[in-house]
Formats: sequence, C-alpha cells, structure tokens
Amino acid sequence: MLAFAKGHGTLNDFVCFSDPDGAFDLSDDQLRFLCDRRAGIGGDGTLRAVRARHVAGYEQHGDAWFMDYRNADASIAEMCGNGLRVFLQYLLTEGLIDSRPIDIITRAGVRHGEFLDGDQIRIGMGVPVVAPNQVPVTVDAQTFQGRAVDVGNPHAAVLLPVGGLDALDLTREPGYPSEMFPNRANVEFVEPVGDHHIRMRVWERGVGETFSCGTGTVAAAVAAATAAGESTGSWRVDPPGGTLLVDLAPEGARLTGPAVIVAHGTVNL
Repeated sequence: MLAFAKGHGTLNDFVCFSDPDGAFDLSDDQLRFLCDRRAGIGGDGTLRAVRARHVAGYEQHGDAWFMDYRNADASIAEMCGNGLRVFLQYLLTEGLIDSRPIDIITRAGVRHGEFLDGDQIRIGMGVPVVAPNQVPVTVDAQTFQGRAVDVGNPHAAVLLPVGGLDALDLTREPGYPSEMFPNRANVEFVEPVGDHHIRMRVWERGVGETFSCGTGTVAAAVAAATAAGESTGSWRVDPPGGTLLVDLAPEGARLTGPAVIVAHGTVNL
C-alpha cells in the first residue's frame, strides 16, 4: 500500500507521495498506473518527496527535499513549475516543512519557494535562456515560427494573432526539429489578450495537452516579452486551468499561482 495525496496547480494535477529515505523503487508501470485516470488515481505526473542524499548526483544537498518529478508516461522531466508549487503545498500539509521560505532541489537546480496568502505560492524559476533564432513548429499541416526557451526544461513558444488559439488541434504532438530538441519539447501556443496579458494552450511532452504548465507559462511570457522588445516586467498568463503571474527580472523569473491538495488516500500497488 502507498499513501498518497492528490493536488493540482491551475488544474495541472499530480499524485504526490513521501519517500524521505529513498526506500521506494516504483517501476515505470507503477508510476503510469498512478497517473492512469481510469485504472489508477489520475494525474499529469507524479511527485516523490525524497531527501537529496538518497538521489544519485544530488547527495551533496544532504537532507534538503528533492522533487523527483515524472510525467504521466513515467519519463523524467527536469522541472515542473506547477508541480513545484503543489510539491511545496504537499510538504506543508504533511507537516514535513513549515511555512518559511525554502529551497527545493530539482533536476534543473535549486529552486526557491515562498508561501503567500491563501493558496498562493511563489517560486523562483531560474534565468530563462532564449534561443536567438526562430524554430518551426507544425500543427495541422500549418507551420508557425516559434521561440525556443529553456526554463530548466525545453520549450518552443509560438505567438499567434488574436483568434488563432482555440481552433488548434493538439490531440497529437506538434512537429518541431528533433535536432534542436533531442529530449523532445513542451510546446506553447500564445495569444495576446491585453497589455502584458496573454492566454495559452500547451502540449506537454510525456503527457499531451494539459490544462496548465508552470514552466510553459514562463516560456510563453518570455517569448511575448522578447517579441515586444522587453526583458523585464510582470505578465499575466491564462492557461485553460486558471491564471498565473510571471515576473521577469535580470536575476531570474518568478512564478506565482495557486496550489491545492484535494485528497489523501492509500492505493494498492
């Protein structure tokens, strides 16, 4: 039996479980089962809370919490913005941390988290890296020019005119140059709403189209800011699952949004 919690950040949902001593060695099949929306619990991914000293390559961080994030297909992802906020909310709910600011270890590096009022959590996302050249992205035999943005994980963000977002068919993975993204990419499609206000849809590698993507909102805001000739400022980003705030600054991006734990239980593996 495995004790778990179910949580979401703007409807990007996760199965969370605690493994402080690195005792669990769940197989890919078991991780996929946890994310199965019919046979299992259901989620866009799993979040395992483990002390960093038990994770190969991160032992130097000692007893700091490590976010072991897996996509719904059990593939490893370097970082997950919504997942990190849910991870922090889960640790707090379980009494594993208090509400003071805290650093969490991820495969994309150390990420800083702060608890705000209500269910809002703000996290540091590092310094996004924007590729200088455009990247072709294909959907429904249409090719768009996007922007490659690294937010600790790979993204291709496509800016669309008003009215171009809703008609896209994202039931299949968009096409993009595999040589630019050898580990595949998350792809965002972005439409302007108003001043520093955009909406987006996202296709996540290892999952498919999701209601939200935290790193994707940062990539979308960076792409929109770059197109506007800006590198700093605050952007409101509306994925289908809600609203997130992205603050861009020279020292890095910050992502603010809700994180909610909706259920606790046990599951038979």
